[in-house]
Amino acid sequence: MILRLSNRACVLSGSARLKSTLSTYFDEMGKAGIILKSASAGIFENLALEDWIHDHVDLQNRSILLLWRNSPVVVIGRHQNPWQECNLPLMRRLGIPLARRRSGGGTVFHDFGNINMTFFTSKKKYDRHRNLKVVTSALKALRPDLDVTATDRFDILLNGHHKISGTAAKLGRTSAYHHCTLLCSVDRSILSSVLKSNTSEVIRSNATLSVPSPVKNLSDVDPTLDADTIMEAIASQFNNEFGFDSPVITVDPAHEALMPGIHKMTNDIQMWEWIYGKTPKFSVCTSLVVDDVNIKLDMDIKSGTVEKCVVEIPEDWLPPETVNEFTSALNGSKYCPNEAAVLVAAFMRTRSMSADVAGKIHRLCEGVLSVM
Repeated sequence: MILRLSNRACVLSGSARLKSTLSTYFDEMGKAGIILKSASAGIFENLALEDWIHDHVDLQNRSILLLWRNSPVVVIGRHQNPWQECNLPLMRRLGIPLARRRSGGGTVFHDFGNINMTFFTSKKKYDRHRNLKVVTSALKALRPDLDVTATDRFDILLNGHHKISGTAAKLGRTSAYHHCTLLCSVDRSILSSVLKSNTSEVIRSNATLSVPSPVKNLSDVDPTLDADTIMEAIASQFNNEFGFDSPVITVDPAHEALMPGIHKMTNDIQMWEWIYGKTPKFSVCTSLVVDDVNIKLDMDIKSGTVEKCVVEIPEDWLPPETVNEFTSALNGSKYCPNEAAVLVAAFMRTRSMSADVAGKIHRLCEGVLSVM
């Protein structure tokens, strides 16, 4: 079933308050359990859909399962540092975006070989063990001899060793959601490459760190366990476990009239200020070698912005006043290679300097950008 708008775009309640069509549709269904499937493969639309449901749908007497998949993307937890968690330069080269979700937990890689499941309930009915039981039971219904178990960390392991699912959650005042991944046929070579930071060793931070685990695809065990087959089984098991009888309803999270305000929510979580600016304060301390000269670099980063930049360079290689002007150009800027490169280029254009000094500043800039 594809949920479409009727001629009535919204409902005017007796108190003259507009209610969203999606919420109204759920109320009119009168079902205690609802299964949704997102029509979008965009991470920002799907994360916004999660938060829209959490914020706008009455979950006190209703449970919702949302199934969704994304095109390739790396997703970090709310309290994580992307420079510690993933290889940002490689992601930029591959065209793989970065997203920050509103739940906690660790960093994950999504592509079409991964299934995402979000279980929405009231806060009182929040039960991650039971949700994971839905997933493991669905897999065993497809292949009874499959060795899949949920752990105390709310992961799901295959054959007691390989992680095929991880968990994160958001608990509101009265409502909650628990979401988890499921590796069906993910590109593991890309997963392992993009989730290996190139700068983690030079960063000091109190941000939440991911816990590395060996992973495996379900398709490695049984090629018939494809994403569509598994999603159907999970939907069926959700109904069985909780005594529901919901069909799978496809919903388009790009539909503003269906979910008023979702466009803004989608735009907000795409902003640099959210994805990078919400990173907990951290410091970068490293040594660079430029022209066989050892250079010490120290930076403090707050809200994704360079709060302090100190570069220690031998005076016979670059004059102290030039070094101070270079660091001043970076102070207050976003900790971002594009912005830093633009600022240094502007600094060089507005200063009179020899070709030798200009070349050294250019190479120094490349070294600084390499840790961004």
